[in-house]
Amino acid sequence: MSDTDNKGFAALHLYVSGRVQGVGFRFFTINRANRFGISGWVRNLPDGHVEIEAEGAVRNLLLFLDEMRIGPASSHVSRVIEEWQERSHPRYADFSVSF
Repeated sequence: MSDTDNKGFAALHLYVSGRVQGVGFRFFTINRANRFGISGWVRNLPDGHVEIEAEGAVRNLLLFLDEMRIGPASSHVSRVIEEWQERSHPRYADFSVSF
């Protein structure tokens, strides 16, 4: 994303790898989403990854992404795959755990 994109609204789809299940990663994600005013969802995948769909102001999504690259203290994030999408309006009213 370029600096000029930092002002708009967007969606960010993430796949997080590492020790990210059973360590409070989903709770951490919800906490950070609420902190940055982001809506969407987080879920554990059967293959051990965590998948996240987040939407909000690009500036806030960038801050959120930085936090997801670190994770909670009990986790170890080895890789984050990110996919950005432009979005003109929100799809989600809040941030929740998806199953």
